[in-house]
Amino acid sequence: MTASAISAPTVLVIDDEMGILDTIRILLKSEGFIPYTALGGKKGLEQIAALKPDLIITDVRMPDVTGLDILASVRAHDPEAVVILMTAQASLQSAIGAVNNGAFYYIQKPFKNEELVTIVRRAAEHRSLRRENRTLKADLKRRERSGRPIGASKPWLDALHVAESVAGTDSTVLLQGESGTGKEVVARYIHDLSARATKPFLSINCGALPESLLESELFGHVKGSFTGASRDKEGLFFAAGEGTFLLDEIGETTPATQVKLLRVLQQREVIPVGATEAKPVTARVIAATNRDLEDEIKRGNFRSDLYYRLNVISIVLPPLRTRPDDISLLSDAFLKRAGEVRGEAPKVLAPDALEAMQRYSWPGNVRELENALERAAILVKGDTIPLSALPERVVEPKSEPLVSDAVQANPTLDTIERAYILWVLENEGGNKPRTAEVLGIDPSTLYRKLSRYGLPT
Repeated sequence: MTASAISAPTVLVIDDEMGILDTIRILLKSEGFIPYTALGGKKGLEQIAALKPDLIITDVRMPDVTGLDILASVRAHDPEAVVILMTAQASLQSAIGAVNNGAFYYIQKPFKNEELVTIVRRAAEHRSLRRENRTLKADLKRRERSGRPIGASKPWLDALHVAESVAGTDSTVLLQGESGTGKEVVARYIHDLSARATKPFLSINCGALPESLLESELFGHVKGSFTGASRDKEGLFFAAGEGTFLLDEIGETTPATQVKLLRVLQQREVIPVGATEAKPVTARVIAATNRDLEDEIKRGNFRSDLYYRLNVISIVLPPLRTRPDDISLLSDAFLKRAGEVRGEAPKVLAPDALEAMQRYSWPGNVRELENALERAAILVKGDTIPLSALPERVVEPKSEPLVSDAVQANPTLDTIERAYILWVLENEGGNKPRTAEVLGIDPSTLYRKLSRYGLPT
């Protein structure tokens, strides 16, 4: 494996002879490494702290700070550090002692250029493999700890795949989907898979608070900044620290709050209400909404610049009606949980009850399903939940009104939009790009609407 294959490792060379430093620097640079030099052990320790190099090559015998001092200091701060020692007075005993103390290799001066390059390449591969192994182990532990959100349907697995792919980054994520589709569950899953898993996960429902109180919760406030502010308050952006902060129902925020949120995302800092000094924000931001933000932008309800800041990675969660095969898996999990809470064996669904649940459209999605099963588990005394124990709306669902009937019954905008999209789609022979063009929307917006209304995507 060449140096370039392991992404140009940085190498710090420490010696008290400038000639040696220049020679090794030129040699390593020609072999594709990124070399730095330090004249003497004291300067070497300063450079290690500043550069955090991948590899360290140091002479053993130097005044004040020796190579063994450097080895001990580096190993104390980074047990996986790769240090190569050089000396003109090597012995078998000193070489064994150095390796036992954590040195990767012990090379005697004068050495051949090819010999040094071979050792440095091996050291770089060793460092790379140890880092990769540590990353894989950490990722495995996070996955074991997190537990994958329940579901086996393709739309759900596609959404989880994106969540898993982005979890290891610090990118902002926008979760979109109807109420009850599991946006907070997926946000927590992303957090649990990330390197921030041991840090806080905080969330706030932006639509549940009035503007003044929401801003205080988000950004914090200083004592006396408004009536009732009897002490300083730390905002959630700051309280999240290096963890994850979920802004749920962000589509409900006012234009004034959106301006302040935009500043946080751009500057990575917050100014508490009534304060003049900013505080840094290190938390990862995940936003969630049940609204179509592109539509909200067109209506003047949402800032386009904030949308583009949030929409770095977009994950659209499918409604439950588009994943009926998952109802059985979700039901088993909810009934098991209900049994554990009540100290009972989990109840099971009668076949006709499960069939009815798979036919039902679940406008409240997974949350509605969980509530229905919790109610049934409480009311039913036996081990099996019959069809009659389910809510009436599930047992005898009302049929979807025809467009002509809907017009007479004062339909909602969603009903009219769904019918119109379906009509255009049928007129265009199922051609979705052409349908989006006729509707005057982006193809991505069309796919979100199809998913939202349970139409084929």
